[in-house]
Amino acid sequence: MVFLFNEFVYRPIYNLLVFVYDIIPLHDFGIAIVIITLIIKFILIPLSRKQIESQKKMQDLQPKIKEIQEKYKKDKEKQSRALMEFYKTNKVNPFSGCLPVVFQLVFLIAIYRVLFNISQGGLVVEQNILYSFVKNPGQINQYFLGIVDLSKALDFRSLTLESLPHILLVVLAAFAQYYQTKMLMKSQPAVVKKADNQDFSQIMTQQMLYLGPLLTLFIGIKFPAGLALYWLVSTVFAIIQQKELLLKKEKAEK
Repeated sequence: MVFLFNEFVYRPIYNLLVFVYDIIPLHDFGIAIVIITLIIKFILIPLSRKQIESQKKMQDLQPKIKEIQEKYKKDKEKQSRALMEFYKTNKVNPFSGCLPVVFQLVFLIAIYRVLFNISQGGLVVEQNILYSFVKNPGQINQYFLGIVDLSKALDFRSLTLESLPHILLVVLAAFAQYYQTKMLMKSQPAVVKKADNQDFSQIMTQQMLYLGPLLTLFIGIKFPAGLALYWLVSTVFAIIQQKELLLKKEKAEK
């Protein structure tokens, strides 16, 4: 499993990042991260589209799901069986939205390892990891737009004015995560407040409204700023994609 991760995820991303860094003007490490983030998101578009379509279908089926939950509210075993049969009949999987999240996490771990290993190596690219056709730039300029050191995490014991762009980057990433979840909640039917009548997807969405931004803040503070930049660009891309797909779906239903 480790070998597969290294050869099919970590190494390609490492090489792609170095290759993009080599060819862009001014050799800005942050711009290279933005570009490979967009490349990854475009690759994952089929999965993301399936996730959004599945979420929309789950929303459309909410009235019937509520009926089943109410009918078997005193027998959780029968309720679960009835819901599984209902999902099977309507060809919908309530857990299908987890797959894109898993892929996102895998790429996040890979990006972290790339940034960590480059930082630990004195910002020098490892020649043995590069493919033969990728030029070794030697020393990496780790700054984004010349103001954010993407190889370092926030240190609250030594904050200065120079730390403000880094803090702003982390806050923007957390806010984007909040906005994305809020947008998803607005597109759902009115959520029943009683926990017993809520389905799994609704409960998870409500919890992620705050857990998501908190997790993003934790990542942005504890890990290199490059991860916060990756997370911000990835989330903004997801917001745009989600708006576009939902708009197309609404037009098709009219």
